[in-house]
Formats: sequence, C-alpha cells, structure tokens
Amino acid sequence: MTPQSQAVTAHPRTLGRRACLHRLASSVGWLVAGSTLAACGGGGDAGPAGGAELAYRPDIQGPFPIPPSERGLYTVTAEPYFKVSDKGLQLEAASFDKAGNLLFVDVFGGTIFKLTPAKTLSTVLPANALGSAGIAIHKDGRIFVAGLGNFVDTGSIFWINPDGTGLTTIVPASAGYLPDDLVFDAQGGFYFTDFRGSTVDPIGGVYYVSPDFKTITPILKHMAIANGVCLSPDGKVLWATELSAGRLHKIELSNATTIAPFGTAVPYYFNGFAPDSMRSDADGNVYVAMYSQGRVLAFNPNGIAIGQILLPKRESGHNMRSTSVGFIPGTNEMVILTNDADGGEGSWIFHAKGFAKGTTLYSHA
Repeated sequence: MTPQSQAVTAHPRTLGRRACLHRLASSVGWLVAGSTLAACGGGGDAGPAGGAELAYRPDIQGPFPIPPSERGLYTVTAEPYFKVSDKGLQLEAASFDKAGNLLFVDVFGGTIFKLTPAKTLSTVLPANALGSAGIAIHKDGRIFVAGLGNFVDTGSIFWINPDGTGLTTIVPASAGYLPDDLVFDAQGGFYFTDFRGSTVDPIGGVYYVSPDFKTITPILKHMAIANGVCLSPDGKVLWATELSAGRLHKIELSNATTIAPFGTAVPYYFNGFAPDSMRSDADGNVYVAMYSQGRVLAFNPNGIAIGQILLPKRESGHNMRSTSVGFIPGTNEMVILTNDADGGEGSWIFHAKGFAKGTTLYSHA
C-alpha cells in the first residue's frame, strides 16, 4: 500500500464523499469500485445517524419506474392522437389499410374498429365472442384476425371483408391454439403467436400458415405465452415476444419454415411485465409495446435497446396498458394503442415518430 492510499483510507469519514471517491480513484483506480464505495460510505446516499435507510427518490416512484439500465436510452414522449372511449377498452392490433384507415380491436369485446384519416370512428365487426386480438391485412384487402376466444380453448384465426362481411375461419378452435398476433410474409403465408402457457408450463409458440392456408408448421415451441410477432424488412428475420418469460426472440430464417443454422437468439430480457405487440421499420429496428408500463421500447437489428417512447401521465400510473404500435404507411409516424383500465383516462391512441419509415407490409407491397 502506498503512503498516499494509506492516508486516504485511514480517514475516509473526515472527507466529503465525492472527494473521497476522487482521491481513491486516482490512487487505486476504478477496478476496485466496490471497495472504493464501501470505504466512502456505500453506493447510495448516506442514511441518518444510527443506520442506513432506503428512501423513494423521484426516479424510482410510480408503478413502473424506468429501470436503471434503460434510463439512458434516447427518449421521447408521445402525443395524444385520438380518444377512442371514456371506458378502458383493451385496444390492440393497430393496422392500416391501403386507404389509410386505421383498424384495431377491443380484445375483450371482440369489436373491430376503423378510424379514418379524418378521425371518424366506426365499427367494422360488432362485439362478439371471437376475442379479436391481432390483425394483418392481405394485399387483396381482406382483414385477417387472430382471436383468443375465451382465452382457454376457443381461439381461432378468421378473415372478413373490409366491410365486415364474409367471416371465414382459417384456423378453427379445434386446432387447439390461442392465436394472439399475426404477420404476413411476402408469399402470402403468415406467422402467428400461440398465447398459451405460463412460466411453469411453456406450451405456446410461433407457427407458420402456408399461403394456401392448409398447412401449419411450428417455428418456435415451448414459449410462455407468445405474444407479438413481426418480420424484418427483407423477411429473413422473425421477431417474437414472450409475455410471461419477458424475452425478445430473434430468429434468422433460411426459408419460411426453416430456421437458419445457429439462427435463434434471445438478445434481450425485459425488465418487468410485459412485452406485447411489435412492429419493425425500414432500417430493421423493432418496436415493442410494453403492456402495463406505458411505453414502447425500440431495438436495433441486433436486439440492442436504443430508444423508448413514453406515454403521457405514465409517471402517475395512467395509460399504462400500452399494447400495440403501428406505422402510418410510407412514414416514420407511429400510433400507439393503450388504455387506463379503471384509472379514469379511458382508452387512447397516441402518436410519435420512429427512427425510420415503417416496414412495407404485405398489404401495401
């Protein structure tokens, strides 16, 4: 031990904490940060005389404070776009048709809504028992819907015409899935998530339905409530979120139903409950709505968190049930769906801008 370090460590309590840290760092380096903090009074603010005491700082208050590892992300706050209802409807499945209409659902009621560019709201499919949860639009204009049914054993996938007529089942309840979200590939087949399972019984997954809608192929299995799903702009990477396990999956594909060698990864583990639906942009970034956290996380093509969009009033516990994001076609403008449950704010669509234009989906190809 050098004379200088002896002098510093002999009397740490006589120094201001910052001065102590500075002198210790200059003498022994930050590789011994643990012992440095201990010598200077620990890692947090000093408690009152007689013992240390935890205190609620502003940045850790509220139901879901931003985790320390994500506080340094590039952050913006969304703006109000349209209030759907004074009730806390479980809005989901933001999707745009070729006319620029925004289609979305109320999961618990099964209703499918349409919001025009002039912000006129109407109903495409009235309330029903199908549990509409996810929407993907075919290039011919048909609306494909993933339905959770009773959330136990009546899940299905069906399509309707743009006016809500012609309901046709593709994946029946007898198939045994709980379809939650879906996305078309360039060939007209689609991937869907199976919302079944739990952390102790991971029986959900991601599946592919062939373009003729006759064959279902498992892609990812043993998932604890598979939720969101999207494709990279070139269609070679499949992304999925796992609600209960809090994981972001990245799957490199050799073809629609084959995972490339060493092509699976979990590049991100989410803090807190829970990753929901997702979309990608033209740069390959991925945006994940965080249900019960009132925000959207953005990831680069490698699954590294690079930004976040906060919803208004989240710091006071409102608008926390953020479920879905969607890009206005041809732009980097996004809509974000959320509701306030019984908190009094109702159900809202918010607006923000992403890093790049949204991926061109099959509906607009």
